Amino acid sequence: MARDDSWAQALRVGLPILDGARPSGMLGWVPRVAPVVTQAAVGAGHWAAGRRRRALAAWTSAAGYGLVAWGLGTEAPTPAEVRENMQQTMQQNIQRLQREGRLRKPGTKAPAAARTPTPAARRLERHLSRVAPLFRATNTPQYRLASPVVVMVLGVWWGLRHPRRLTVLAIASGSYTVVFYVPWVARAVQRRRPRIAAGWALVIAGSVARLRAAAAEPLR
Repeated sequence: MARDDSWAQALRVGLPILDGARPSGMLGWVPRVAPVVTQAAVGAGHWAAGRRRRALAAWTSAAGYGLVAWGLGTEAPTPAEVRENMQQTMQQNIQRLQREGRLRKPGTKAPAAARTPTPAARRLERHLSRVAPLFRATNTPQYRLASPVVVMVLGVWWGLRHPRRLTVLAIASGSYTVVFYVPWVARAVQRRRPRIAAGWALVIAGSVARLRAAAAEPLR
């Protein structure tokens, strides 16, 4: 029973992550629009080269990502609502752990030995102090704008060249994408968000179509 309860708590914490949040501002929309542009460009490149099936597969994925972006703008909660829901969930978990005696209640002093940093804790603190500037750099507007652009360029290059043919590695990669997005579809259906559900379903269909196109139109 304890294991079942822990699994239920983990699901309650993890499932809201699948909901996503409504993008805010230009920097919030750039990562959502980037896959649409990437797949549309990949489809245009394949179509120009005469690879019709690959082009249609890429455009199917582009339509799916477009629907997801539209759904996030109209159906998803705002970032403030997501933070509020997460805080409520965390507070409920803390109260449960306090009732079970696995977490000290506020105002309870820890033993003196527990307040003394261990050598491992000091090493971890020194390591975090070294990487802190990197985390701060990734939170700048320049990084959040440049990162999707780099991903788009690499995505177009990769999409025009892979998969070259239907191999075991290509099937494994495509199957991973399908399995990865199935929970997103189920969660969107559960939350009654039809645009997001349809979008992720199209992304899955695009992945399957890409594998079928690799079998019919192998790259030389």
